[in-house]
Amino acid sequence: MAATESTRDRILTAATAEFARHGIAGARVERIAKAARTSKERVYAHFGSKDELYRFVAARELTAMAAAVPLDPADLPGYAVRLHDHVVAHPERLRLMRWGQLELSPDDTPPDDPFRTVVAGKVAQLRRAQRSGVVDPDWDPVDVLVFVSQLATSWADQGDQVAAGPERDAFLAARRRAIETAVQRLFPGAAD
Repeated sequence: MAATESTRDRILTAATAEFARHGIAGARVERIAKAARTSKERVYAHFGSKDELYRFVAARELTAMAAAVPLDPADLPGYAVRLHDHVVAHPERLRLMRWGQLELSPDDTPPDDPFRTVVAGKVAQLRRAQRSGVVDPDWDPVDVLVFVSQLATSWADQGDQVAAGPERDAFLAARRRAIETAVQRLFPGAAD
């Protein structure tokens, strides 16, 4: 860790690893504090509660993922492959998001939640693409987003079951082709 790294930055780094590994319920603020070389009191002083810390970390990771893999409604198959590649390269981000989906109640999610904001932005992009004829308007844009995202991430954590090297590379390349083909068949206009 850099000498100029702040306590807050160390907490965020430690919390990201802890939440990705253990989820929200399994994460321990004591372990986060120890990894961040600070006290539990400092963690709480910066973030208030474990849930608030998780939401902050998840929002940061989601924003980074959305920036790294922007939605392109004109190339949904390509978007799906890029998303797949990103979550294969950063499995901790996908795990972090999945923990939130499993453990947090949608009823407790604030209206300005970053996940909702990102999803709303992508749905708006898809609606514009439907109006311009790029994406089939018969689909609900939420369904388009869910189907493409689920196809893209469905194999992301399965590659770890194959040893690193040529076999794993071949496995992932085959999955990429399958994802691209599936999305192309579902949404043919978005790949022309």
